[in-house]
Amino acid sequence: MSLTVIGLNHQTAPISVRERLAFPAFMLAEALTALGSEIKIAEAMILSTCNRTEIYCIGDAATVIQWLSNYHQLPLAEFAPYLYQFHDKEAVQHAFRVACGLDSMVLGEPQILGQLKEAVRIARSQHTLHQHLNALFEKTFAAAKEIRNESAVGENSVSMAAAAVKMAAQIFPDISALNVLMVGAGEMIELVATYFAAEHPRRLTVLNRTLARAQELCSKLNVGADARILTALPEILAEYDVVVSSTASPFPVIGKGLVERALKQRRGMPMFLLDLAVPRDIEAEVGELNDAYLYSVDDMVNIVQHGQAARQQAAATAEKMVANKVSEFIAWQQTRKSVPLICALRSQGEEHRSKAVAKALRRLRKGTSIEEVLQRLSHELTNSLLHAPTRALNKDSQQHPELAEAISLIYHLHGDNRQH
Repeated sequence: MSLTVIGLNHQTAPISVRERLAFPAFMLAEALTALGSEIKIAEAMILSTCNRTEIYCIGDAATVIQWLSNYHQLPLAEFAPYLYQFHDKEAVQHAFRVACGLDSMVLGEPQILGQLKEAVRIARSQHTLHQHLNALFEKTFAAAKEIRNESAVGENSVSMAAAAVKMAAQIFPDISALNVLMVGAGEMIELVATYFAAEHPRRLTVLNRTLARAQELCSKLNVGADARILTALPEILAEYDVVVSSTASPFPVIGKGLVERALKQRRGMPMFLLDLAVPRDIEAEVGELNDAYLYSVDDMVNIVQHGQAARQQAAATAEKMVANKVSEFIAWQQTRKSVPLICALRSQGEEHRSKAVAKALRRLRKGTSIEEVLQRLSHELTNSLLHAPTRALNKDSQQHPELAEAISLIYHLHGDNRQH
């Protein structure tokens, strides 16, 4: 079975498809366990972010795709056109490119490397990562670190978090006069909240399912942010000009009716809503409401592409480095394939040595002279170690002429020596 990557991302599939195949963080461990137990697959890792869902595996691609369909209860015909598959060398190259941010919406963005490491950590905890994928990701992380440092591919990038503030500023020029609401308290919300906090909004509130986590995030912001429980959302939504949501909920947490009621209370004051979650946190129909400016991850493309031209040159350098690192990894894999054979060869040689030494010791105990014992030991060792290649040459060299060349190469035989 070969190394395979099966997935879809922001380049191949719209968010309406990506969200139906996403694995929220709380589902990931269970999904890996199901994948490993329900189908015949040797190793697997699932990477699921707002921009991509990918399965890295050692197994049959068609079986994995069918499992994906069954797990999400989504007919294959509805997502198959958006899938890509990479095998062996191409799969290695894809993993390296993803880790370096070369396959991201924001070229060179650093968050994907952390997300990839977390996905690997979860797979290891579920015992679905073994020799092949462990080796791949160890090399991937090392290569990504080196390539990012040497190519500067991540410089001048506009992150999703920075873009969120830029988008809000298009509607509300003075961020310091706004009430800003963060729904969720995960990594993405923390990044976005940090950028908004730097603009010193009039009010900044974090809502989360657990109050302790919301309070923890507020303490990091150093702007007097408020922490509230998520159930408070209906009663306070109308108070906020900017709403940014990114939770792990499999269903929308902000519906059209809720926003509609809030807008009525706001009496014509606009509301900027940014949904960074996949699956989406905010019902798409909210965008149909007057004075509601709803944006999703995919809507952010134009802003995050700022500085793209400057990064393209660095990306070209990074792509060359990736190609070199992939070649190194493939060559290393080939050498690893010889390890079992080398071990078997050494084991057999040790067995011959042990037997010959045992005979020599018995002869010494019987009083045979040391000179005679050494002579017989050397002859027996030579004969036992050369028996197999000699027999192969006598028996199979006519049918397999490459044997003679291989043995000549192994034993450094040249010229007339090859005839003896």
